[in-house]
Amino acid sequence: MSEQKLTGHCYCGAVTFEIDGASDWVGHCHCESCRRHSGSVMTTFAGFRPEQVKFTGDAPACHMTGDGVKRSFCGRCGSPVAYEANNRPNEIHLYLGLFDDLEELRPTTHSFLDEKVSWLRADEHLPAAKWTPDGPT
Repeated sequence: MSEQKLTGHCYCGAVTFEIDGASDWVGHCHCESCRRHSGSVMTTFAGFRPEQVKFTGDAPACHMTGDGVKRSFCGRCGSPVAYEANNRPNEIHLYLGLFDDLEELRPTTHSFLDEKVSWLRADEHLPAAKWTPDGPT
C-alpha cells in the first residue's frame, strides 16, 4: 500500500476521515439514485477498500435503501459522505468533494452514462465504464 494519506471532511467539519493509500478508482456517476441523494446532476466518487478508510470525527449517519445500498451522510449538516453496496462489500465510495486535496484524485471514467442528463458536458474525453447495479461488467 502506498504511503499516501488522504484526508477530508463534510461541510460543517463534524465527519472527518483519513485514508491510507491510493484510491482504486475515481469516476463520475450519472445514475438517478446518486443524483437524488446528492441533489446534483452528477456525482464523483473515489473508491477505496473499507480497511483504508478511518472516520476520525463523528460517525456518519446512514440510510439503508431497499436495494441493499447504504448511503452515509453527516448527521449535523447533511453532506453526503459515502456509498456502500451489500453486493460489493470490499468497496466504499467517498464523495470526491469532501477531500482536502483534489489534485491527486482525477476522474478516469464515467458510469451509468445511459442515465446521464442530456445537456451535461463534463469530461467527455473519459471512457465510459459498463456499470450495472451489481458493479462493472
